[in-house]
Amino acid sequence: MAAAAVLGTWARARLGVLPGRVCAALTALLGSQRPFSSIFKASDLHVELSQHLKPQPDPGALVFGKNFTDHMLTVEWSQDRGWGRPHIKPFQNLTLHPASSALHYSVELFEGMKAFRGPDQRIRLFRPTLNMERMHRSAVRACLPAFDQAELLECICQLISIDQDWVPRSDSASLYIRPTFIGTEPSLGVSKSSYALLFVILGPVGPYFPTGNFSPVSLLADPRFVRAWMGGVGDCKVGGNYGPTIYVQNEAAKKGCQQVLWLYGDDHQVTEVGTMNIFMYWTDEHGDLELVTPPLNGIILPGVIRQSLLDLGRKWGEFKVSERIFTMADLLKGLHENRVKEVFGSGTACVVCPINHILYQGQSYHIPTMENGPDVAKRFLKELTDIQYGRVSSDWVHPV
Repeated sequence: MAAAAVLGTWARARLGVLPGRVCAALTALLGSQRPFSSIFKASDLHVELSQHLKPQPDPGALVFGKNFTDHMLTVEWSQDRGWGRPHIKPFQNLTLHPASSALHYSVELFEGMKAFRGPDQRIRLFRPTLNMERMHRSAVRACLPAFDQAELLECICQLISIDQDWVPRSDSASLYIRPTFIGTEPSLGVSKSSYALLFVILGPVGPYFPTGNFSPVSLLADPRFVRAWMGGVGDCKVGGNYGPTIYVQNEAAKKGCQQVLWLYGDDHQVTEVGTMNIFMYWTDEHGDLELVTPPLNGIILPGVIRQSLLDLGRKWGEFKVSERIFTMADLLKGLHENRVKEVFGSGTACVVCPINHILYQGQSYHIPTMENGPDVAKRFLKELTDIQYGRVSSDWVHPV
């Protein structure tokens, strides 16, 4: 039956001209022909531009996560119909059923990416395929539907292109990109969600920490608190890994510390710092210079900046680069023997963040990161930002 004939018949059925069973059958037929499928495509994007553009903040006064651009991306999914058509629309609130599974059972995940405007005014993303791969792995773990990573990335690029004036003209600011994926099952019960919403919002950002870029932070290392555990979801970027850490962060602040050093196991393995991966640059027990970070053993988030530091360190070939377990006892022994040179965190939000104190079991330990340059941390930061802002060419960047 031709589409026009189907629509005409369906309209007459809706007006009561045809029997109800015919109306139901035609509605089902039309439903099957709606633009839903097993994947969504950037070529199907529907764009609705905002008629009320917001004033843009001063790039020099930006704080992290407080400002948002004029538009957002949304894509709906249902188990019965699959993926709907992606939409770019004016930035707006979401409407959710009060029983939505994201609200009750934390069926949700997110990503963190950045776009950078270079001195040539071109806009670049930094290794975005790694974010897409991690987001897909998190979706599998949360029992949310699979998606085409390349198509989502192209949708994000088109969203950034529309809001490109929001990408700061600054080498100390960037556009933060927050893809988010939530279960919207409108019923109670711990089960796989039959409905989901993928959306992306953007916002210009300055330094992640109020103290500014590359200012050293102090850490509370309290083994009573655990961020993740074997068999859990510590290697996925899901909200359940973050909300429960706020209490511990407040405990750290009460003790004069800015972040939390997360320990694991009876031997107090060093795992992560705040929302960052952690690195130590030292002379190891055999007298060799080594850059070491905990391995991806299921409790460590596979950070994009983490991988980039490992790749750069191995490319330099000037010291050992290791992914292995190390404990607080290893760190303290290294400090006592003057073998620890630098300790720093890494992440998309902060890039590289030096660490200068650790409060552990009632005693404060000074980390000589800043006294040692910090040569390695500063070198990492410069090489990464040179790539991100397009000051040097690299296949790690993806043009928008």
